[in-house]
This record gives sequence, structure tokens and C-alpha cells, in this order.
Amino acid sequence: MAKPPIREIFYTSQDGLKLFALDYGERTAKGPPIVCLPGLTRNSKDFQPLATHLAKRHRVLCPDFRGRGRSQYCDKWDDYTPVHEMMDTLDLMGAAGISSAVFIGTSRGGLVTMLLAAFRPNVIKAAVLNDIGPEVDPRGIARIAGYVGVMETPATWDEAAVKLRMMNEREFPNLTAEQWRTFARRTFAEESGAPKLDYDAKIGTAMRKGMEASKGEVPTMWPQFKALAQVPVLVVRGENSDLLTAEIVDRMAVEHPGMKSVVARDRGHAPFLDEPEVLAAIGDFLKNDVG
Repeated sequence: MAKPPIREIFYTSQDGLKLFALDYGERTAKGPPIVCLPGLTRNSKDFQPLATHLAKRHRVLCPDFRGRGRSQYCDKWDDYTPVHEMMDTLDLMGAAGISSAVFIGTSRGGLVTMLLAAFRPNVIKAAVLNDIGPEVDPRGIARIAGYVGVMETPATWDEAAVKLRMMNEREFPNLTAEQWRTFARRTFAEESGAPKLDYDAKIGTAMRKGMEASKGEVPTMWPQFKALAQVPVLVVRGENSDLLTAEIVDRMAVEHPGMKSVVARDRGHAPFLDEPEVLAAIGDFLKNDVG
């Protein structure tokens, strides 16, 4: 079977930023469109295996949020918020001619999905939340805040893979050397053959300023999660995650009795969404719960 087509989309946010997304699959695909929203410092590269897999039956949009990947950086740190990213997502849907979609949100992208459910519920046909919920473990937030925007850029790609392995091997114990190299290529951009940060360091400033303003208290989003009650929801949790605990997933299932969940074995925050058990769960969810 021929590989699904991949197109590049450039569009403009309401506040004038030039933003980028990858557009996989046929525009006339039989299945509902899918929008994949990345984590805090991540971008469209993370979804390449999943999007290629799903594009056989769906059109799949994978944006780079503002300040990440190939999207334009903001002048001010306080323009990096989930609300801004929610509005950018609606701008992408308008540019792509999509009125509703299945949303697959990793970490920060899942928070944006929950905001959309509260702000514009008619655009969400179903949601997959990857290692994120309406409440998170403060230990995971503290870990992320400790490196975002202050991580030293590795000098070579081999060093990048080693650095990521040293930071993440406890939560991702069974990755091969080749998988760590792939992880490095998705984490960093390339400049003159060497790795460089693939996001605006001011995103880290925005996160730490937000934590200071809340005096270290991590806000919850239970009302926004409850706005997903009328659509199918699948939760993916990394077995070793320090952000989404099994107890939080259990509480989510009480609030959304029809919710499905799957555990990605030997994964921390966040699963790559290419794990066999996760691909199977997403496939079953799209087929049986979304249609």
C-alpha cells in the first residue's frame, strides 16, 4: 500500500503569529479527522509514527504549537498559555476546513483538549488523553519545571541521545540505543548538523512564573474534564509516569463512566503512542467507540 500523503500547512494565529502543522492522509478520508496536540516543549515530530498509522483511514493534523518546532516564537513569555494554544488550534481547524475532530493530546495537548471541551464542545468528536488528566502529581510538574528552558544543548547527536537516556532511563528502562537516537531527533532540531533546542526557552519562564503565582499549587481541571462527558474518551497512562497516577485515572473513570484506559508498559511521561498495546487500544477506540 502506498504511503499516505503528507502536506505542510502554514496559517496565522489571531494575534498574528505564523504557525505550522503537518497534514497527513487524504482530505476525503472515510474516518473522522484527527488532531494531535503535543506536549509542553514537544511538536509534530512526536506523532509521526501514529499519524502515519492512522492516516490510512483518517486525515491527521499535527501542529507545532506557538514557540515550538517550525512555528513562530512569541515576543513575550506570557503569550505561552494553554488558552492561546487552544485558540491557535481553532485557527488551524479553520485553515484546514475541519469543523470537528477526534483529539489526541499528549500532556499539555491534553490540557488544551479539555479546555476546548469547555469552550467549544461541538468541535470534539472524541478524545485520547496521553498521560494527562484534570489533576496531576506535583512531583512530575516539579521535575519538568526543573529543566524546561534551562537544559544545556548537547554538542553532538550522540551526546543528545546519551543526555536523554541519563534523564529518562528510569522511566523508560527498555529503550534500545536506536530508540534513544530517534528520541533525540524528535526532541531537538538540527542546525549546521548539530542539535539545538526545538522550542522557545521562554516557555520555561512561563511555566515557572505560573507556579510562582499559584504558590506552588497545581490547579486542577475537573470541570473542564467533565465537559468531555458527552464524548468517548480513552486515557493512555505510562506505567512509570510521575505525572498521571493510577489513582487519578480511577477518579476520572468515576466522573466519566464510559471512559476507556490503557497502560503503556515500561513507559514514563509520556508514552510515545507507538507501543503495540497503545496502537491497538487507539485502533479499537476509533473503530468501536468513535465509528
